[in-house]
Amino acid sequence: MALLAEIVPNKQTPTKAQLLAWYRDMLLIRRFEERAAQIYGMGKIGGFCHLYIGQEAVVVGIQSVLTPVDTIITAYRDHGHMLACGMESRGVMAELTGRSGGYSRGKGGSMHMFSREKNFYGGHGIVGAQVPIGTGLAFSHKYKGDGGLCATYLGDGAANQGQVCESMNMASLWKLPVLFIVENNQYAMGTSQARGCAGELYRRGEGFNIPGKVVDGMSLLAVREAAAEAVQHIRSGKGPMLLEVKTYRYRGHSMSDPAKYRTKEEVEKFKTEKDPLEQMKGVIVAGGYAGEEDFKALERDIKAIVQDAADFSLQSPEPDASELWTDVLK
Repeated sequence: MALLAEIVPNKQTPTKAQLLAWYRDMLLIRRFEERAAQIYGMGKIGGFCHLYIGQEAVVVGIQSVLTPVDTIITAYRDHGHMLACGMESRGVMAELTGRSGGYSRGKGGSMHMFSREKNFYGGHGIVGAQVPIGTGLAFSHKYKGDGGLCATYLGDGAANQGQVCESMNMASLWKLPVLFIVENNQYAMGTSQARGCAGELYRRGEGFNIPGKVVDGMSLLAVREAAAEAVQHIRSGKGPMLLEVKTYRYRGHSMSDPAKYRTKEEVEKFKTEKDPLEQMKGVIVAGGYAGEEDFKALERDIKAIVQDAADFSLQSPEPDASELWTDVLK
């Protein structure tokens, strides 16, 4: 998979190579998550499992404007973020199945895996808990003067948490290089955003002098354009910025959620009219960059990668009992 951080953000028309790389990354996330759902159904994944299907344009669009020095942190719907920042499919799937070949050696599972090499700091199961940590990572960037920023992802439900406001206040006071990304997928577990959040989420930072913007999260190109502007604002030393990226998850909150709080018609409308992969595919076809045979070949390639990840995860041994007390702070 091409590392998205290698693509330099700019306002020029995307090249053929960029468009195909972004489509490939979104397709890998989609097929990986579909396979994870199958393996969960086989009883091979324990605990919670939150799928990213439908939201692929958000993380791929954001990551396309970041650089290798930047850090990433997110909540528990995190598999897509891992893949987008360059973590290997094998290691991610092995962690989902609790095997020693996983990124956290099988002890973190779906919600808690990390990669210092890829500057990915989780995966956090407590709603909103990653936001203060992301703000701390931003402080680290400013303290070290490395020019980096922290992309801090949170959901629409987490936007109501107190520690999010505290973090925004601190980030603004100290002009920390942090990009707050609210992935508004319309539902906080089973509660619609309209019922659970007062006001517009992109304006949540205004009380702390943090500018915000609302973005169509089903369009990768729209996400990328807004993210490029936000990154420029942050890197220029003006402090944090907030993006409310309106997206939609096709599956339930987690694998145990039948999602009966919304209609089938609502879900189908997003799938048929706004699907991020189909939109990007349309852009590629309209530009004459690829045809149906090219897409079929790409599907075969991605299918092979996901199959290899699944095989590796199920063949990797479980952690040895001696690992029980490692990585535990006393």
